[in-house]
Amino acid sequence: MKASLLFLLACTAVLAVGARADKPTEPKALVQKVQELAQKATAMAKDAFSRVRESEAAQQARQWLSDSAELAKQRLVWLKEQLAEIWKKTPAV
Repeated sequence: MKASLLFLLACTAVLAVGARADKPTEPKALVQKVQELAQKATAMAKDAFSRVRESEAAQQARQWLSDSAELAKQRLVWLKEQLAEIWKKTPAV
């Protein structure tokens, strides 16, 4: 997450430098340019945070699947033991 935020800050700095390099003569154009850059930075931040959330959700899902698989294995072993006991108790025909 820290790397994503650093990347976001670097992109924002590059965009700010680009806005200053244009040197618009009208204040209205400068305000519009800053608004556009702010919207781009906001979109980039939202994208970075959604990726982090998706990554965390995927990690939690993998952990849940791993835990569930282990539990399923344990239950299958138990079921196998129970079936073996029942098989032993069943009279041969």
